Amino acid sequence: MGVARDERARLCELFTEVGPDAPTLCGGWETRDLAAHLVIRERRVDAAPGILIKALAGHTERVQRAYATRPWAELVELVRTGPPPFSPLRLLDAQVNTTEFFIHHEDVRRAVPGWEPRPADPRRDGALWTALTRTAKLHFRRSPVGVVLRTPDGRATTARPGPDQVTITGAPGELLLDAFGRAQTRVDYTGPESAVAAARAVRRGL
Repeated sequence: MGVARDERARLCELFTEVGPDAPTLCGGWETRDLAAHLVIRERRVDAAPGILIKALAGHTERVQRAYATRPWAELVELVRTGPPPFSPLRLLDAQVNTTEFFIHHEDVRRAVPGWEPRPADPRRDGALWTALTRTAKLHFRRSPVGVVLRTPDGRATTARPGPDQVTITGAPGELLLDAFGRAQTRVDYTGPESAVAAARAVRRGL
């Protein structure tokens, strides 16, 4: 199995364990809302564009609410089985779902007190580092200061060239979650105090 499929399977196991009303880190969504989001992203081509395009968001929200009312086991199974057989998303699973399912898995794991990062996994961490280096500049494009992302083993990528450089250090998954604006992460910021404050305040995301 690839990392995307691993994360999908583990998220569905967690969905089953915690049920439809558990908290997530996704802006007020419960697990039923997150599951519905994942389903329409892969199965409703009419509604998926509204995830990114504000003008279409109303339709997306209505479709998502409808899916969220489905029986929980049915909704989780739709997430588990993924897109329809002939969907191009099946061919692009690693490219479009590795980040998506890792982050949303952690959105559920880290929404309760006492969470801890999962142990390092070379295959997963390698895939997440690759994904991060491809999108880091987009995540930090609004930063007024330079930003470098670094792992404890010395890998580094420049997320934002600029003055008063800040270095953010952490495992690939932690850096990826931080780049997506999640507050529940284990990363260290180093650099001039004012620059660190500016980097922390940047609105992240694609």
